Amino acid sequence: MTYLTLPSDEPRRLSFYLAMEEFAARQLRFEDDVFFMWQVEPTVIFGRNQVIENEVNLDYCREHGIQFYRRKSGGGCVYADHSNVMISYITRSDEVVTTFSRYMQMLTAMLSDLGLPATSTQNNDVLIDGRKVSGNAFYHLPGYSIVHGTLLYDTDMEHMLHAITPPQTKLDKHGVQSVRQRITLLKDYTTLPLAELKTYIRDRLCDRTYSLSRTDVEAISDIEQEYLNPSFIYGKANNS
Repeated sequence: MTYLTLPSDEPRRLSFYLAMEEFAARQLRFEDDVFFMWQVEPTVIFGRNQVIENEVNLDYCREHGIQFYRRKSGGGCVYADHSNVMISYITRSDEVVTTFSRYMQMLTAMLSDLGLPATSTQNNDVLIDGRKVSGNAFYHLPGYSIVHGTLLYDTDMEHMLHAITPPQTKLDKHGVQSVRQRITLLKDYTTLPLAELKTYIRDRLCDRTYSLSRTDVEAISDIEQEYLNPSFIYGKANNS
């Protein structure tokens, strides 16, 4: 599998990495699978069919400088920050079940090789000791499938609790404690610092590297404009 790198380490918005996935599928045309990892400032990302007001606490996000973007895959609402890793996988396939199965097996095997008791669910989550450590979503372009997800190493629990508007059945008066009972963090299971964990993942999954050019970055930035369009973020009926 090929690992995709950028020409610089400058901070980028989550929307850029979503566009980078599309660019890899539409323009690079690799014969083998493509993989890359990324991290962002505090951000909420929600699914293509979700109503933003029902999923994102917009007032809280604006007050705390938390960005929010819509993605083109389905699935639920996710909070991300620099303490966790986002992962992207692009493969030549139109078949959803096979692609997702291969991807989930890849993730759980990688974590199992670290000695972690990782399992997967039918909801495309990865669990450790029965608690969620990774959520994943899927969409496809002609001839290609894109799978992306989270890998929780650590996170800001207060932001995770308040930036997302979860169903009331998932919350109780203890707030963060309730969330903490449903998720787990990789830092509680491995002594590897986050940077070393990322190196392990890359070395474990990829055997070659492809470096994007600055021209590629410009093309990705052009694709990104769709993700930044208010009509896409808020939904066509609400451009506020």
